[in-house]
Amino acid sequence: MATEKRLNNIFLSASIPSPDRDRQFYDTADIIAIRDAVKALASVVVPNANLVWGGHPSITPLIKHVLEQTNVDVNEHMTLYQSLFFENEFIEDNSAFRNIIFTPKQETLKESIDSMRLKMIGENMFSVGVFIGGMEGIVDEYNLFKEKHPDALIIPLASTGGASRILCEEIQFEQKERLTNDYAYMVLFRDLLQGYIDSI
Repeated sequence: MATEKRLNNIFLSASIPSPDRDRQFYDTADIIAIRDAVKALASVVVPNANLVWGGHPSITPLIKHVLEQTNVDVNEHMTLYQSLFFENEFIEDNSAFRNIIFTPKQETLKESIDSMRLKMIGENMFSVGVFIGGMEGIVDEYNLFKEKHPDALIIPLASTGGASRILCEEIQFEQKERLTNDYAYMVLFRDLLQGYIDSI
């Protein structure tokens, strides 16, 4: 009897930097590249693997767009994490996803986000972590991801700017040139994820 094939989990850490926060992230951010990269990653990953991310109002709508453009049911291959700290601020796009995991509200914003990240990153097995754009939270998620999944492939997309650019500059990665200058994201992700995702 055939057994069900277990799909790999791909972790996405992404956000669009805000001009009201640390300027080192915003000043290098390429907002169009961030959006294109998120949509390309989602298109490449599903339905051949599971895309897991923490709900961010600048990112979830982009993944919803990919969901709406596909002709197959890929919803089971997308897992959205949300902290109940933001319960009164959830965006309508969340309702497009069936697989949402809510984490409890803690006393402070930081404690709530830390709790969500620990559950999201610590309770899943990941083969790949992709980091796009972002601010301080991207760095925090990278550090936690490396601690919990030291053997996973790390893809810090420097071309999108923000924290991901800083991470890429600090990490020894053989594809650094492509991560910095290659904007053909569909092809880039297909190449980098060979062996981690089936059927690409």
